[in-house]
Amino acid sequence: MKFFKQTLVAVIMISQVSNAFAQQKLNLKVMKSIGKVDERFQSYNIEMCEVIGGDFWIPYNLIDSVRKTTNKKGIDALKWKIEPINLYEKKLRNLAAALGPTYVRVSGTWANAIYFQNNDEVKLSTVPTGFKNILTRSQWKGVVDFCKAVDGKLVSSFPISNGMRNEKGEYQTTQVKSILDYTQSIGGEIAAAEMFNEPSHAGHGDAPKGYNGEAYANDFSIFKEFAKKEYPNLKILGPGSTGEGGIIPSQDIFVDKILSAAPKPTFDVFTYHYYGTVSKRCGGSQTPEKALSAEWLSKTEKGLEFYQNARDKYMPNVPIWNTETAESACGGNPLAATYIDTFRYLEQMGRLAKKGVQVVMHNTLARSEYALLDHDTHNPRPNYWAALLWGKLMGTEVYEAENLSLGVDVFVHNLKGKTKGKTVLILNTTDKETNMIIPSSASQYLLTADELTTKKVKLNGHELLLNANEEVPKLLGKKIKAGTITLPAHSIMFLTFDKI
Repeated sequence: MKFFKQTLVAVIMISQVSNAFAQQKLNLKVMKSIGKVDERFQSYNIEMCEVIGGDFWIPYNLIDSVRKTTNKKGIDALKWKIEPINLYEKKLRNLAAALGPTYVRVSGTWANAIYFQNNDEVKLSTVPTGFKNILTRSQWKGVVDFCKAVDGKLVSSFPISNGMRNEKGEYQTTQVKSILDYTQSIGGEIAAAEMFNEPSHAGHGDAPKGYNGEAYANDFSIFKEFAKKEYPNLKILGPGSTGEGGIIPSQDIFVDKILSAAPKPTFDVFTYHYYGTVSKRCGGSQTPEKALSAEWLSKTEKGLEFYQNARDKYMPNVPIWNTETAESACGGNPLAATYIDTFRYLEQMGRLAKKGVQVVMHNTLARSEYALLDHDTHNPRPNYWAALLWGKLMGTEVYEAENLSLGVDVFVHNLKGKTKGKTVLILNTTDKETNMIIPSSASQYLLTADELTTKKVKLNGHELLLNANEEVPKLLGKKIKAGTITLPAHSIMFLTFDKI
């Protein structure tokens, strides 16, 4: 009997191990298609503040010194003056073009009180009443030219400040028309636009005092009627709210107040913004230990759920886009510029694609810690290399895929440009290597780093660097055979299969 019990225990243990191992097999043939994403699914923001120059988030290494010299308190002490971004810089264009095709969203809080100076005269020395900042033709032409050069479709928003109103306080479309007409006159196009940036934070975003859901509905009715009549190709986005559903409280106007007001706002695309927390600048407490937790990586789905439910309630079946997101609000934490955030970046896109989000716009391309590129040198950060691989390998068809094991997450799309091939993205967020069985030969793109908070990342064991002429290198896969392969601890692997 004792021998029988020992044998039975051994059989059960072997069975458990066998079952666990069986779960590590990629069964690509049985995966069903669950949807499609936009061909420009992976996109990014360039803040209006960057375009015109203004107050933006201070680098962490300068925060204390700037606070001492300015003697300011609160959020203003966390920002400093930046010069306008040079959108004609060859290096910047090369790196942005390598991510194409994309949407390029130029918006943000500074767009809410911008005055478009629609002439070629010297920039006004005084900002017109009701506005805060000036956008010149040459600056906007730089945006349009940049989008043409990098295969980017332009997305934007318009002012909402008191300067947009007549003496009766009624919303006027004069500035909207000026921007759209000038864009067209130089051969450009604003493909899509929100009426203004983040109505959920209207008070912080330069809307008139006391702005509420009814005010939004009235203004939007005027805006939409004008846009549909004069610019029928303009895709109208909205509302672009953020933080609700218990993610980051402090909204001025809740989305229900906007969407239930009369006349009822309706959009071509329902949009929302998502930040899982605020950065250390604004009192956040994100740590490397939390950055790979299941709770943190899945939080993007919680953020989506709230706005997806609102969309379903008020305008079901309208496409949904995330038009602004990053590691954390307030410019990102220091770890946003390191390898560890690459897991969040890719998990977020993979998870949102599976949930039906059509477009995800990262904030920003090249400013502050959460940027894809270093803001001083424009050298790629780890997230840029991850974005490059996503854009090169992940197609628009999304497949259902089960995670291999706890902490080893799997996302499957069609192979970019192929109808029969598939790309499998596997993220091992654990501190242990894991084995899996692949059904056929494949090309492997393995991202690793010597430590989680480094800014250096390796592809198949070799550090990723720009070429000598500061151009993006070719990202070459490593041919591997069918059978058992190993995914190292804290690593990311793209596998491409030409035929399934």
